[in-house]
Amino acid sequence: MTRRRGIGRKLAASFDRPVGGDSYDRGMAGRDVDDLPTGDTKVKAVQSMFDTIAPRYDLVNRVMTFRMDVGWRRRALRELDLPHGSVVLDLACGTGDLCRGLAGLGLRPVGMDMSYGMLAAATVTNPLAQADALQLPVADGVVDGVTCGFALRNFRELDPFFAEVARVVRPAGRISLLEVAEPANPVLRWGHGIYFGKVVPVIGGLLSDPAAYRYLPRSVAYLPSPDEMLANLAGHGFENVQRTLLSTGIAQLITATRS
Repeated sequence: MTRRRGIGRKLAASFDRPVGGDSYDRGMAGRDVDDLPTGDTKVKAVQSMFDTIAPRYDLVNRVMTFRMDVGWRRRALRELDLPHGSVVLDLACGTGDLCRGLAGLGLRPVGMDMSYGMLAAATVTNPLAQADALQLPVADGVVDGVTCGFALRNFRELDPFFAEVARVVRPAGRISLLEVAEPANPVLRWGHGIYFGKVVPVIGGLLSDPAAYRYLPRSVAYLPSPDEMLANLAGHGFENVQRTLLSTGIAQLITATRS
């Protein structure tokens, strides 16, 4: 318990500053990341954070999204559109939400995550491995698809992640990536900013680790603009790259086919 309290204090020191308001209104791509951890420091902090929140991670997700995250994951799996028996890597798999969905569709998931705490809390029967998504222990072109749920902003960098995904997915394979977003409508964006920036940290603090859920709204600053993400994927050999906004724009689904 002493170690986890220490992690909480460290995270609070790294992440604790006001969120929402004017900072949020500038949009995700315009937010300041200078005071957020980067490089190896980010990797270690995020890994420790997810180890800490793993036991109640699914519960907090359901509560703070009013179970909308369940529908978002189902949509991501439908859009994957792979034949029965396809092998799919679920990266940053957490406790296995997408893995369970993949298995239910007759696909063969393999879950990978940097957080051992998340893997230990997973309730799945498919293979799991602790691995860095930027250095996957997988040969070139051997998987049929890749899924990833709400973790793009937590990787060390996105460009090498997209390159690694392109390396392991076979030609004509599919990817389906979920991430948070913000509504285009100014009124909805304002309301979402208040909820995501003020209410979510309170919910997370009551049910789990306060420092972790202060980080969550701020972590969207790591995301590049949508156009940049889509162009990056296309540059790494993906075609039919599409971005779909979900639930008035509070989440986004990025899908593509390996050239």
